[in-house]
Amino acid sequence: MKKIFQITGTKKAPERQVDAIKHEVKKYIARERRKELPEGKDYWDFDCKIGDDASSAKKIHLSKISESIDGLASAGKESFYLEVLAKTASRKKKD
Repeated sequence: MKKIFQITGTKKAPERQVDAIKHEVKKYIARERRKELPEGKDYWDFDCKIGDDASSAKKIHLSKISESIDGLASAGKESFYLEVLAKTASRKKKD
C-alpha cells in the first residue's frame, strides 16, 4: 500500500478521519497476513514509511504506525504519505 491520506477536507471530523485511516491500514495488514506463505518462509514482515510525501517519508516499525498517524494529525497536517509493503521472512534459529 502506497497512499496519500487526507486528514482534512473530507466530510468527516478530523478525529473520525484519523480513526478511519487507522482502520483501513489494519485491514490491509490483516489481509496481507492471511495470504499463503511461500515454501521455506515463516511469516510476513512489513516495511513501513510515513511522512509528508513519498520523498521525505521515514522508515518506522509496524507497531509505530498508529502513534505516527496521531502525531501527524496533532501537528495539524492536512495529509500524509504512508507506505506499507509486505515481504516474507524467516525466523533465525537459535544455537
